Amino acid sequence: MRFLRKYVFWVFLFCLVTVLVSAPSPDTARTRLADGFDQPVGKPDAVGYYTSRGFRPKYHMGEDWNGLEGGNRDLGKPVYATANGIVVLARDMRMGWGNLIIIRHIFLEDRQMKTADSVYAHLDKILVREGKQIVRGQQVGTIGTNRGMYTAHLHFEIRKNLFIGHNQRSFGKDYSNYYVPSSFIAQRRKLYGAGRSALVAVNTFNLQAKEASPLDESTTRAQAKGAESLPSAPSSDPTKKRDSFRVNRFSDMFSN
Repeated sequence: MRFLRKYVFWVFLFCLVTVLVSAPSPDTARTRLADGFDQPVGKPDAVGYYTSRGFRPKYHMGEDWNGLEGGNRDLGKPVYATANGIVVLARDMRMGWGNLIIIRHIFLEDRQMKTADSVYAHLDKILVREGKQIVRGQQVGTIGTNRGMYTAHLHFEIRKNLFIGHNQRSFGKDYSNYYVPSSFIAQRRKLYGAGRSALVAVNTFNLQAKEASPLDESTTRAQAKGAESLPSAPSSDPTKKRDSFRVNRFSDMFSN
């Protein structure tokens, strides 16, 4: 019996050490691979929605999705996860972001593991919590107005850089850090890796950093001109040169 107890003790100790050594670090988490990407509204193909404002480097690093009905008729409509992943941020960030969700994805492409963050901003409600595992097409929130700051719409981004979080000002607003969301999704509707999982980095954001707007100063100026469907304010100085950046809310084209 004494030998048996000693044997059981050493087996238990070996198992414990094995678990501790193989356990992921506090800065990684295991999540299932994305088996493809869908649009975040009107799943899976954005039926009933259009991009009222598209991606433009240095100015607007995502796409604004609006319902075809117009106005605030899409307020409270579902927002869906574009792919399998893990929630790395889900909270009210105030200022220009409002209720914000960021989901981290890992996917297999060209025989390599790649990562991306999907961003869902201005939400009316957040329906998930940080650290939660998410599956493709799962509802994560509802379309909002950021407390009436904008006409109801979803601001949606897909990022290459996992360190951006809500602090866009510290990173280049270009293709080195961001994907064009619709192009990214169109090229990755179906991916290999279904049923598999992998470790992905988490806790990569500096949540103490603050910024006035999620869309930078250029967007703030455009926003005052109605880029987020708000009425434009007349200039008090008629001689002042107008900002040449203008957004057509009814197409994805930009005019200079």
